[in-house]
Amino acid sequence: MWKLTGPIQHISNYHAELTRIRRDLHAHPELGFEEARTASLVAAELSSYGVDEVHAGIGRTGVVGVVRGRLNVETSLDGPLNGAADSCVRAVALRADMDALPIKEDSDFPWRSARSGVMHACGHDGHTTMLLGAARYLAATRNFAGSVYCIFQPGEEGLGGAKAMMDDGLFERFPADWIFGMHNWPQLPSGKIGLAPGAMMAAADRITIKVTGDGGHGAHPDMTIDPVLVSAHIITAVQSIVARNVNPLDDAVVSICALQGGDLSAMSVIPRQVTLVGTVRSFRTEVQALIEKRLGRIVQSVAQAFGASAEMQYERIYPATINTPQAAHYAAEVAAEIVGDASVVRDLPPSMGAEDFAFMLQATPGAYLRLGQGSEGGGFLHTPRFDFNDAVLPLGAALYARLAERVLSQPVGAML
Repeated sequence: MWKLTGPIQHISNYHAELTRIRRDLHAHPELGFEEARTASLVAAELSSYGVDEVHAGIGRTGVVGVVRGRLNVETSLDGPLNGAADSCVRAVALRADMDALPIKEDSDFPWRSARSGVMHACGHDGHTTMLLGAARYLAATRNFAGSVYCIFQPGEEGLGGAKAMMDDGLFERFPADWIFGMHNWPQLPSGKIGLAPGAMMAAADRITIKVTGDGGHGAHPDMTIDPVLVSAHIITAVQSIVARNVNPLDDAVVSICALQGGDLSAMSVIPRQVTLVGTVRSFRTEVQALIEKRLGRIVQSVAQAFGASAEMQYERIYPATINTPQAAHYAAEVAAEIVGDASVVRDLPPSMGAEDFAFMLQATPGAYLRLGQGSEGGGFLHTPRFDFNDAVLPLGAALYARLAERVLSQPVGAML
């Protein structure tokens, strides 16, 4: 169990209130860029905490709360700074995502989703609540120099809400020297924190393949060019890319996840066209480019071999989430201060999942952390029985807050 000292002790005093907020958010989920109620709640809570500024409508439904410290840039809680005042870190950004998923909840929690087909199956309700808890603590204590920007982001689930906020001038309006984000992780025990000084999550690309042949009667296939058969060969052939083209020391995934063609009620009708949809995951841009090139060649060659035609659309959705090594090391030290060194996993294996926090890390140095919540919620991420573990709310809020406090007591050179 973590130590009840510093921010976590302070935040634990309003643990019950954070739990109420988290469960209210869970009961009223909203999809990406539709988070009107959530954004309104966030803005109202920030205002009630006495933060200095609340800005809404950034990237459509995003919210930013600004908290300014009470200390001089030359001094801090950790003593005098070494170096000139103008070399100090002036601002830190903390980010949480707000959107839910189009999943029908299968639980009997009293706070289960009140909206059929929409639920917080990824814990963004918990992330939002933890950042609210951190904002409340930071506004009450202000034991830092500079500014903290609390970023509540919409549309993380495949919609690129991070980029939408950036395109709307996020970092021009709130120029942060460092940025930190985190995500709950059921695979880590409650109270453990994991991260790595590099790759945390993969790049996510979308592939759409349309195979066109000549439809006809299933009893007379010789009179057709069967796009279902062609599609089956494409699905099999693309599996050779990772197995035979990608360096075995590089991680990559090519998955065809959906196929649509024909009519299930027409057992003897060969369709004219079949559409395949899938995803590519990788960590290095060179691997990403290789896979895209090989996919294009395989799709065209297989289709041509059967006398069919094919078109492929390759969309690069999210880049890889890559931690700045120095920021990851610093974040690990802050985490160890709260939970003890033994509870910090400093070389957490990267996930092939994706995260649009990657866009923010491309623009600003920082780190992305995993907050262990154990399996108390009842299921893994993106499953109908998932629920955030409210027991870790004070821990996550304290981690957010202490990251800001510690960074804002450092010269820029100490972080770089």
